[in-house]
Amino acid sequence: MIEFQYKFYSIIIRNCIINIINLDAFFCSNTDGALFISHTVYPMNRKQFQAFIYLLISFLFTSTIAGYANDFKQEHLVLPPAIMKNIETTIQIKGGHSSDFIEPILLINGIKKELDSNENGLFIKYTFSEKTELQLIQQNHIERRDITPIPLWLSILPPLIAILMALITKEVFSSLFIGLLIGTTVIYKYSGIGFFVAIFKGAFAIIDTYLMQALLSHEHLSIIIFSMLIGGMVTLISLNGGMRGIVNILSRYANNRRSGQMITYLMGLLIFFDDYANTLVVGNTMRPVTDKLKISREKLAYLVDSTSAPIAAIAFITTWIGAELSYIQQGIAEIGLDASAYSVFLQSLKYSFYPLLTLLFVPLLIWQKRDFGPMLKAEKQAIQAKPGDFDKKKRSPQIMKELELADDVIPRWFNAAIPVLIVVIGTLAGLIYTGWDVNVWGNSSLNFTTKLSQTIGDADVFNALIWSSLAGVFAALILTTSQRILNLKESIEGLINGFKTMFHAILILSLAWSLALLTDHLHTAEFITGLLTAINISPQFIPALTFVFAAAIAFSTGSSWGTMAIIYPLILPAIWKIGLEAGMNTEEILPLFYNAVSCVLAGSVLGDHCSPISDTTILSSLACSCNHIYHVRTQMPYALLVGSTAVIVGTLPSAFGFPVILSYLLAAGILLAFIRLKGKLI
Repeated sequence: MIEFQYKFYSIIIRNCIINIINLDAFFCSNTDGALFISHTVYPMNRKQFQAFIYLLISFLFTSTIAGYANDFKQEHLVLPPAIMKNIETTIQIKGGHSSDFIEPILLINGIKKELDSNENGLFIKYTFSEKTELQLIQQNHIERRDITPIPLWLSILPPLIAILMALITKEVFSSLFIGLLIGTTVIYKYSGIGFFVAIFKGAFAIIDTYLMQALLSHEHLSIIIFSMLIGGMVTLISLNGGMRGIVNILSRYANNRRSGQMITYLMGLLIFFDDYANTLVVGNTMRPVTDKLKISREKLAYLVDSTSAPIAAIAFITTWIGAELSYIQQGIAEIGLDASAYSVFLQSLKYSFYPLLTLLFVPLLIWQKRDFGPMLKAEKQAIQAKPGDFDKKKRSPQIMKELELADDVIPRWFNAAIPVLIVVIGTLAGLIYTGWDVNVWGNSSLNFTTKLSQTIGDADVFNALIWSSLAGVFAALILTTSQRILNLKESIEGLINGFKTMFHAILILSLAWSLALLTDHLHTAEFITGLLTAINISPQFIPALTFVFAAAIAFSTGSSWGTMAIIYPLILPAIWKIGLEAGMNTEEILPLFYNAVSCVLAGSVLGDHCSPISDTTILSSLACSCNHIYHVRTQMPYALLVGSTAVIVGTLPSAFGFPVILSYLLAAGILLAFIRLKGKLI
């Protein structure tokens, strides 16, 4: 069917061109089915010259069509998408003739090779170090391939260019796309086609190969559905007054500067499931309260910003968890680790030093009633200010569009509490249900913690998340319509608006999954492993380097999600292989692996906190009506203090075997001492 269409298009193009220009032309097809022309060129006028240009373009188009047609032909030699130099490659042989089957003969540079068999047929493992000729002889079928292996150093170009583009443009989408285009172009160029045709086919391959494979994964689709459902639920419980009801209850207990700051902090912890909702709801609701208590807008913005991403990044049920599990799943699949993504995530939480220490540092500041640096100056100005001195400028209505509460809606706390509790309890129930094993729970030699951990490790986390989030959406929908806060049409529109808020994250995820698949085909992890091994770096330093690298990328791009998308697929396979190269066994590598998993996330959050172009940082400024530059300038010293303490006292020592609990105690002591020594009473 494809070959017929190709010939049909070729005939149309041929006839059109012959009718337009006067050329002695002869069209035919080469052995690959591609169209070419032999002609004598006469002097051409302007119209004929334009037609000749169309002719050249048609050659490019039809050659590309022919290339795709060849891709669909039945081939007996099945090779991986990319053949890398000095990397062992599996050559699969399948197909054959239905009658009088004769075992095929494979010649590599004219030398016959012995074939092994597996469930897919015959195969052979071979390492290509130079240009090689493959020849398969099977009855009357002869298939030849000229293989030019891709130098391994080119495998780093797609992620490296994506990173550099992100640093330069401060934009993640185009950076990921350009990285993908570079990789697909390299693959097609080394397959023996022209450079421009390679770019053309590579651009299409991003969509029809890598993006399609990424989106057709069951796990990836589950993550997309879960993220959309949570986004819809968050929007609906904001529109029905549930979030505002919870905030109103807590705000009653804010009667002085210390209690006002503590209530703001607690609100940030309670609205843990989405960083955007956290920022917008807490900032806008608490601003009048903190103004009355003479708490600076800068301090309010810091409290809001420091309890949004950190808690959303490490909580079990958030809009972040789907992406985190996806990246972790890719890493453990590539290294062949026998563990679920959720169990790896749980194991890595103890190494999340920056998010946890940030959540500890904030109440220490509040308890001590001390500040330092630019924040101290801002707090003093707020105390001395008159009530009318606070900025009363209006907020951008577009920012609050999706979470705006109508004036006639009565805030009720249970409209938010019930759906959220259903999601949390439902997820736990789903994990236990899908991971339940009678033999495990009937084993009296195992304690309860071990049984629960093993059950969650064996559970189908994606089904559990989808079930619980769907139940939460239904609960929010019923609560909203039954109280006639919104009618059914308005509620559905609210859900759809919530789905829209997740499009940004889903698009990043899709491109990231595609780039991860491409780097897997190009064996980028092997290149990084070899590079780090060549410079003889100890595996114990990889988590700390990962933290710093992630923070730098997040600071430059302003996107935690984009940073995780770029770094996770590279670091997780690399640290495992570096550990193996260093002679470590699985039990020794696992703590470093868990540490690296948390460091990508922690570094992303730190860079996000310090970046003036971060979405959550900008939203914090807007929600609190705080000058954005003032917010960045007052928050950065606090974030850098906690970040440096986290990596020096936490990440590095724990990688070398220092007890994690002692690292936290030591870090808490250092932070408290710094507040006492450098901070001034307010």
